[in-house]
Amino acid sequence: MSELLTSAVCLDVIVIGAGISGLATAIETALSGHNVIVFEAEEGLHKIGNGMQITPNASLILQRWGLSDNLWASAAEPTSFTIRRYSGGALAVEEDWKNKIQARYGAPFIELHRIDFQKALYERAKELGVQFRFGEKISRVDFETGEITSQFGTSTRGDLVVAADGLWSLCRAQFLSRDFEGVPRPTGDLAYRLTIKLDRIQDLELREWVNNPKFNIWMGPKSHVVGYSLRRGTEFNLILITPDDLPSDASRQAGSVEELRALFKNWDPILTKFIELASSVKKWKLIHRKEMRRWIHDSPNSKVAFVGDCCHPVPPYLGQGANSSIEDGTVLGRLLGHVQTKEQISQVLGLYEQLRKPRGEAVTKASLEQRDVLHMIDGPKQRVRDELLLSQVDKEAKEAPFPIRMLCPQAQPWLFGYDAYAEVDKAVSECPFIIPREEDSDLGDEDSGIAFEN
Repeated sequence: MSELLTSAVCLDVIVIGAGISGLATAIETALSGHNVIVFEAEEGLHKIGNGMQITPNASLILQRWGLSDNLWASAAEPTSFTIRRYSGGALAVEEDWKNKIQARYGAPFIELHRIDFQKALYERAKELGVQFRFGEKISRVDFETGEITSQFGTSTRGDLVVAADGLWSLCRAQFLSRDFEGVPRPTGDLAYRLTIKLDRIQDLELREWVNNPKFNIWMGPKSHVVGYSLRRGTEFNLILITPDDLPSDASRQAGSVEELRALFKNWDPILTKFIELASSVKKWKLIHRKEMRRWIHDSPNSKVAFVGDCCHPVPPYLGQGANSSIEDGTVLGRLLGHVQTKEQISQVLGLYEQLRKPRGEAVTKASLEQRDVLHMIDGPKQRVRDELLLSQVDKEAKEAPFPIRMLCPQAQPWLFGYDAYAEVDKAVSECPFIIPREEDSDLGDEDSGIAFEN
């Protein structure tokens, strides 16, 4: 396990956004010995969301952060990973998961409720001294000076500003005003999300599905479904992805249970029995954005970096959105632990972009490719896919390339085996930060003017 670092200089770091990428950045940056203040436009933590998958590339990081025992106790750790054809029947590729993943990567694959997770991150950040200003929307960012201005007209300046304000990022909109790279655009899919509590389930077979956590995927024409347990096996989470029929100006709205049942009436009976228990459902338009050309401000004395969905939103077809955001925040925060002077910030940001941008974009590409595999309509390509899956049902080790990336012997180690701490430390050892001569820097030692409390 990599040792914790404490920077030789204490920076004042502003994080805009208290979502997962912002909280991850705040925690790792605080662990590196810096002052951190998080500005969040909402009045509190986000109260929306259902389940989420935390894969070993992220859970390895969480183990190092000292998160609360309550969070780990709430996790559901699936014993197996199962792929099914939408109609059920013969195609069911199942792989032992819990022991194999833990042994292979030194960290678990777990499933958490998003609200529980964000609360645990927030609590840990507070323990580390991170300050939060909720209900304070940022209206302007000065990318040259690192000064931000709120909607109330108050200004705050930091040594570094981290934009973590999500898909509809104001920071991104201002950053790209002279280099337009697209607006959020639909993927063509929407997600029905619903969670069913165990105490509402009388069917013994369904109760066993919830009590004995497994990770389940059903593949269907232009659609797929993911199902897994939450909160110690007391809830069952379903994400049902289908073609988007929401109005163009709606990102989410209440759905119709009757409509959902009709859409999936010919699917696996186990799945339809779960859907029958639904009393309400929500529909979410799945939005994507073009990747940004740069993740940092490209001035000689750059003071702004982007993390998470605001610079590289990851479609949900590979379960890597939150995990990738955690990687971003960890790499940036860990790099800041190697800083010896404020003049090295621009070097840190350059290395951050070099380490994270290629992987972030590759994960997005792999996610969209996985969608194509999961959503094949019945026909020749689908039959080839299914024959390949069936040919390896009983094989302990799958052969590459395997259609399901999480089971592929090439793709799985690339996804799950990523160690953010090791990547940072290796990069810094190979290319140490240079301490600029005083005459080469115009940063000086002037007061940042930030209102950090000690």
